[in-house]
Amino acid sequence: MEQEIAINLPINPDEVPILRELVGWDGRHSDYPRLFERCNFWAGLRDEKNELIAFGYIAGMGLQHGYMEDIIVHPHHQSKGIGQALVIKLLQEAERFGLEIVTLTFDSKHEPFYEAAGFVSCCGGVWRKKE
Repeated sequence: MEQEIAINLPINPDEVPILRELVGWDGRHSDYPRLFERCNFWAGLRDEKNELIAFGYIAGMGLQHGYMEDIIVHPHHQSKGIGQALVIKLLQEAERFGLEIVTLTFDSKHEPFYEAAGFVSCCGGVWRKKE
C-alpha cells in the first residue's frame, strides 16, 4: 500500500455511492453527504489516480459504543490487505476517540476476516422495516 489510510479523508458526495455500486451494493446516493455529518469518523484510501478505493466508518452517540459499517474495498484492490488495514485504522481511531465497544454485523463468510482484526463473534439480531 503506497498511500496511507486517512481518518476523515475529504470525500465528494458521489464517491462512496460509486464505490458501493462497484462491489455490488445499493449506492444509497441520498445518504451522502449527510452520512459524514452523522458518523463519529470515517477512513478512506485513494490510489495513485486519486480514486477512492477503500472506505469505512464508525457511527454512534460518541459515548462508549460505536457501530462500524460499510467496510468497502474496490474490487480491483481486494485481497491486498487494504480491508484489514482499514478496519484496524478505524479501531485505532475508535480507541483514540474514547470508544470502548465497537460492534458490526457481517455475513458469516467474513467471520475470519473480522476475527483477525480483533472482533469476537457473538449472537445478535437485526430488525428491518417491513416493505
